[in-house]
Amino acid sequence: MRQAALIIGALVLFGSQAEAAQSRLADARFPVRPVRMIVGNGPGSAPDVVARLLGAKLTEAWGQSVVIDNRTGATGLIAVETLAKSAPDGYTMFLSTMTQLISTLMYERYPLATDLEPVTLVGTTPFVIVVSSTLPVKSIADWIAYAKARQGQLLYGSGGQWGSSHLCLESFNAMTGLKMTHVPYKSTTTVLTDLISGQIHGYCPAAPSLPAFTQGGRVRALGVTYKQPTKLVPGVPPVADTVPGFELLGWYGMNLPLRTPKEIVSRVNADINTALKEPELQEKLLAVGAEASGTTPADFGAFLKSQTQHWRKLLKKTGAIASKH
Repeated sequence: MRQAALIIGALVLFGSQAEAAQSRLADARFPVRPVRMIVGNGPGSAPDVVARLLGAKLTEAWGQSVVIDNRTGATGLIAVETLAKSAPDGYTMFLSTMTQLISTLMYERYPLATDLEPVTLVGTTPFVIVVSSTLPVKSIADWIAYAKARQGQLLYGSGGQWGSSHLCLESFNAMTGLKMTHVPYKSTTTVLTDLISGQIHGYCPAAPSLPAFTQGGRVRALGVTYKQPTKLVPGVPPVADTVPGFELLGWYGMNLPLRTPKEIVSRVNADINTALKEPELQEKLLAVGAEASGTTPADFGAFLKSQTQHWRKLLKKTGAIASKH
């Protein structure tokens, strides 16, 4: 009996070792079929463009197609849920953004810092506070004075309730003592169109959506939301120069489903970071308003935790989270 038990034990051990070896071999050969990259925004949006640029580079590196899957709705929560429920095998990735991190906190579901596997910070992008060029306002200081003289009368637009562009000017209101009224929209184009026509007075979009409007002189950029000047919005000073401490960092990250094997996480991380170091991709990203980054999975995980703490605190301060209870 003892000998039989030893034989069975040896077979079980051999089987587990063989399974582990097979798993390592599969990881080493990854990917052996097309990979899906989920994007929580529609075709043509800044995240979609970033995903397609990066996906093209990964397709070259892997010899397998990277297929972009646009999953819009619920301010990105549908995209997050799609990834969270996908098999942790590396064949489904997700280009996450600050907007999705905020939406998971709002809905209290699938927080990025705990429910997804961090891979790397792909890039960052500033937001820009803008007004119609018809207003007698040429700086953040001018805008504050103009708005204070019209407390409760001015309107600012956003891409949706409690989204990034809403929270940008909600924070601006709180830090400057202004009382501008929020008007949510369903698309960036509509907000900018109404800003140009004078139906609303201010907006805080991500930098990639601005060029066509600022170059035509129809919209005036007053300040970027980085604490330092950026070549992404040349000649426009930081809002923090006038409102100390003001900052809004837009970003793009890459996530995999939780419990994806570390070997696959490391492979995806290495290949994305290699692509992000290529001057050609860096230039293409700059053209759509993103500065290439590239981090370790641990550093991106720490970044997500820090962002979660920041936004949870701000959402409570503005009443966004409390309003749901």
